[in-house]
Amino acid sequence: MALNQPESLPAGPQEVTATGLGSWPGEDPVEAARIIRGELGSPHLPFLAELPDRGVGSDALGRTASLLVEMAVDVQPFGWRLVDRPGKDVRRAASALSTDINVLADVAGAEDAPARELKVQLVGPMTLAAGLHLHNGERALLDYGARRDVAASLAAGVGSYLSRVSAAVPGARLVVQLDEPDIAAVLAGTIPTSSGYRTLRAVAGQEATESWSVVTAALREAGAAEIIIAVPEIEAPFDRILAAGADGIAVPLKALTSRQWEQLAGAVEGGKQLWAGALDVGSGTLPKVPDVVESVWRPWHQLGLPASSLRTLRVTPSAGLAGQSPAVATAVLTRLTQVADGLNQLALG
Repeated sequence: MALNQPESLPAGPQEVTATGLGSWPGEDPVEAARIIRGELGSPHLPFLAELPDRGVGSDALGRTASLLVEMAVDVQPFGWRLVDRPGKDVRRAASALSTDINVLADVAGAEDAPARELKVQLVGPMTLAAGLHLHNGERALLDYGARRDVAASLAAGVGSYLSRVSAAVPGARLVVQLDEPDIAAVLAGTIPTSSGYRTLRAVAGQEATESWSVVTAALREAGAAEIIIAVPEIEAPFDRILAAGADGIAVPLKALTSRQWEQLAGAVEGGKQLWAGALDVGSGTLPKVPDVVESVWRPWHQLGLPASSLRTLRVTPSAGLAGQSPAVATAVLTRLTQVADGLNQLALG
């Protein structure tokens, strides 16, 4: 059953806003929630942090795998494996996620003016199939039936998850980010087998579209107001993402080609959203606000997009923040809101 979304909330971004990609440093969910919600208050988009420093089960793959229905997992030396019955590792993942949701409820409940939106992240079905292993140790991605079952199982598990999150932040508009970091390798056939001596056969692009459609439909039925698929820029399948019914694309900007910018411009003109990974967090020093604003505005303007259409943007870091210090991660969110302000000034002319 779909969750009721407040009628007073807007259908999507009405001005440039900022958000993070999900991962966060440290092991304290209370501190993470307070910092993220403090830095990304309205109109920006706070998110439920992933804290991989806590260990097994708090990684993005294990966290998503804990939501699977009628597919149990545990951890072997080669990674997460599909098994006959749930083990301690998946119980640990489920417990950590429950803790995070309870913390979210406490932190949000203590706020005078809770944010109108909240984002959660899930590993998408293609990357999930690449990361899970079968009983024989081979990747689930190898087998068409296993790939189909993983997508269906994830789709079956998202309803309960979104219900729990919605109960923690009553009235908030729920945004879901599907992470597909391995999608280029999946479609190109460059994912290695478990032995490492060969690679798995490429998955057809149409199958990726169908898998995303299955999960996207389930998320909408569960109450997701906005669904974004996040991919790396290299060989990013923008057309497949849009064909799957996603509301938009999250992608780093630094290495985008002119052709990719043209594809994104077409998507924006078609009413889709761009989450621009504009703030490079890999260089050790955060770039200056005017430089980041210019890196977005220059190609935008060159493609003939009006300044007013910048209002559909969300700006993000170029990558997750788990590898940063808490101080740097906090500074990244501050800088992102400043970039959003700068782009909003351009949008308003």
